[in-house]
Amino acid sequence: MDTTTAADGTNGAVNGSEVMVGIGGPTDAEESGGGGGSGGSAAMEQFLILAKTCKGLSAVELIRQVLESPHIYVFGEFLDLPNIQELATNADHKPYYELLLVFAFGTYRQYLARSGELPALTDAMRTKLRHLTIVSMATKRKHIPYEQLLEELDVKNLRQLEDIIIDVIYANVVTGKMDQLNNRLEIEQTIGRDIRKDDLKTVANILNEWCRNCDNVLRNIETQIANANHMKEDSHRQKTSLDQQVLTVKKNLKTNQDMDDSMGAECGVTGGSPRDPREMNFEKMKRNAAKGKGLRGSGAKFWKRDT
Repeated sequence: MDTTTAADGTNGAVNGSEVMVGIGGPTDAEESGGGGGSGGSAAMEQFLILAKTCKGLSAVELIRQVLESPHIYVFGEFLDLPNIQELATNADHKPYYELLLVFAFGTYRQYLARSGELPALTDAMRTKLRHLTIVSMATKRKHIPYEQLLEELDVKNLRQLEDIIIDVIYANVVTGKMDQLNNRLEIEQTIGRDIRKDDLKTVANILNEWCRNCDNVLRNIETQIANANHMKEDSHRQKTSLDQQVLTVKKNLKTNQDMDDSMGAECGVTGGSPRDPREMNFEKMKRNAAKGKGLRGSGAKFWKRDT
């Protein structure tokens, strides 16, 4: 007889076709893991080890405890096991196989519609199935009205509904908040649920549509980048042209100034302003007078006087 101790306090004893599994309290790791943490992975791994070797009633008991575990919210790997699939061929065991299918793909309302042919739910199972129902509802809309939640979860009053919402958030199954002003649950993200093989085509179509939308967004971004680059190039060309025009104007102004200075020098212009012609004539006369005076005082005569 092989005995295994699970990470979540599960003790399993396997003997032939019988298995007894007792669920203990969750460890700290599982408490922190919630619906999708490392504790949930450890619990899943341990239950799968047990599920591979159990059959018949032991498999039924295993299913019950898997459905009650607060750390396991996906069940596809159990449904893939041949010995679990064998339960569907036995009339006494088939209801538990069908119940496992409901937890994997269904909702609480769907269970209620078939409650007469399916095993009764324990409180832990009912809580988990309601959590999974909220996850399914969140795939269709991110703001779920309280009225719709009351109907789908078969809850009679708002206080009970809010307790369920608090519980599902605390279990890390859903991330969101209660909008009491608008009477709705605002969803940010959720854990993933199992997918039927028949639904893979739908999922593929959704992903393809998402990829097409991403391609469109990428093309728009590339177009905007190209337009921005063209605008940058045009702006650079305009700046270059304007700078060249400024340089040309400065050069022309300097050339004109040099020409004016040159012409002013030739015309007796000093300081950049032309002199008064009368002043120029007066200075010329003074120079001539000074020249004549110098000649008279030299003692030489220009001519001899005839006697």
